[in-house]
Order: sequence, then C-alpha cells, then structure tokens
Amino acid sequence: MFRLRKPPQLLLGSDTGLYDQGTFYKRFSYDLRNASSEVVIESPFVTVRRMDTILPELARLTKRGVKVVVNTKPPIEHDEFMQEQAEVAIANMQSIGVEVLLTVGHHRKLAVIDRAIVWEGSLNILSQYDSCEIMRRLQSEQLASQLLNFIKLTRFLA
Repeated sequence: MFRLRKPPQLLLGSDTGLYDQGTFYKRFSYDLRNASSEVVIESPFVTVRRMDTILPELARLTKRGVKVVVNTKPPIEHDEFMQEQAEVAIANMQSIGVEVLLTVGHHRKLAVIDRAIVWEGSLNILSQYDSCEIMRRLQSEQLASQLLNFIKLTRFLA
C-alpha cells in the first residue's frame, strides 16, 4: 500500500572532518585563500582581536573579485565594550568591500565557500579567542545550496 522511499543521498566529498579552536583557523584560512567566487560567514560576535587576523584575508578576497558577505548581529545587541568592537570591525569590513548584513537575534555560526564547502558548529568565526569549540567541515554543493536557501541569503549572492 505505502512505498517507502529512500531519503536522497547526500554527496559528500572526501575532505570532511571535525575541527576545534586549535585546528579550525588553519584549515579555514586555506579554504578562504582558495575561494574563487563567494564567501558567506555568519558569526554573531565580531571582535577587533580576531578581525586583526581575518581582515587581511577578506581584503585579499575582495581585491580578487570574490564576493564576501558577513551576517552578524547588530552592535546595539552587544554590551557596551563589545558594541564598540563590533562597530569598528563592521566599518573595517565595509571599507574593504565586504557586504555586512545585520540580523536581530542572530546566533548562527557557519560559513559557505564557493557554494561547495560548508563550515558549521559552535565557533564564532569572527570573534573566537579562548573558548573550547567545534566546527564541522563538509564539502558538498548540495548541502551548501540547502544551507544558503535555509538561511535565506541566496538573494544577496548574485
């Protein structure tokens, strides 16, 4: 009477894995250096300290014509000290051509690179400093597309 259908098989590349706060940035930087068309980063917190290391990489991307979109929470949602840092970091990103989106109540931590590489987990990419975190890297155009559609950012990517 009812036919059971198999769920669609996800096509994952061979380069998937788990990373922590000590291994994430080296692999993420490699992915950024190799980005060819677009980078989407969602990080609710942005600090000057972390941006000191990431901003030069984002600047190289925008100079190469790679579209970079960052989604974060509005600075007003931070305490006073973090608010000032977020405002400075956002202005710095905008000055190099990064499109910065502000989402009220934002708390997602993820990145999508070239609609093929997905990073997701607990690590605040643009602010992490001394916390114990986890990030999963998946290489899949199917998952990247699904995630971008789910978070409704495809309209900002042309």
